[in-house]
Amino acid sequence: MNSSLVLAIVTFVYGFSAVLYISSAVFKKDGPAALGSRVAWIAVFGNVLGFILRWIESYKIGYGHIPLSNLYESLVFFALSIAVVCLALEWKYATRYINTVAMPLAFLTMAYASLKAKAGGGEIQPLIPALKSNWLTVHVITCFLGYAGFAVAFGISVLYLGKRFFGVDGKDRSDRGDFELLDELTQQTVMFGFLFLSLGIITGSVWANSAWGSYWSWDPKETWSLITWFVYAIFLHLRYVRGWDGTKIAVVSIIGFIAVMITYFGVNYLPGGLHSYGKV
Repeated sequence: MNSSLVLAIVTFVYGFSAVLYISSAVFKKDGPAALGSRVAWIAVFGNVLGFILRWIESYKIGYGHIPLSNLYESLVFFALSIAVVCLALEWKYATRYINTVAMPLAFLTMAYASLKAKAGGGEIQPLIPALKSNWLTVHVITCFLGYAGFAVAFGISVLYLGKRFFGVDGKDRSDRGDFELLDELTQQTVMFGFLFLSLGIITGSVWANSAWGSYWSWDPKETWSLITWFVYAIFLHLRYVRGWDGTKIAVVSIIGFIAVMITYFGVNYLPGGLHSYGKV
């Protein structure tokens, strides 16, 4: 069994988990979400196994590097990060409906990774000279932990707005306790994401200086990373200084995740740039 097969199976397992979470919200039953949580843990273990197998395969063919060097591999790790953050929150707060939107994001990420693999982007490739550094692991992991935090915050914000205006998830729209929990979780996951994005930008700057002799080059990925950082810095300012909460802060969280998606995917379609390898 190779990593490609394992990760392909994991995609369907994530999908099954997402369906169970959504079914729990639609039919207002706790049972499907409980099963969805167990299925999600299976998907996480499979995701870790696939990641490790791909790492081993890299050594077998003589390249020998952690599988974080191209778009396909980053998507696999991104899905894993989202799922782990989702399940950690679920365990800490003993509530499953918070992942009704967030867990499907892990499935969509893996589904897109599968499409990239089918299009020829799933092959293990040698590292370009700039990536042959221990900073690769630190930089990519911190960035994607940050992205995962923002992804989960986005999911919770969508759930908050859905609950506020449409009463989704089977909860009473007047239940203030649920609103306060979702609002708190949005804040905490954004803080988590902001911390790791900051570390990702710092480690990326150090890496860039060692690879290219400059801490900052205003390449599209770097520029949009900074824009994303400022969006979430504004989020935290509005939250802690201006006292924003509820609907307004959920909307800012969603805007921030749009910036994340532009940083991650959008700039790959711009010509040139030091991060051009990220589109393969």
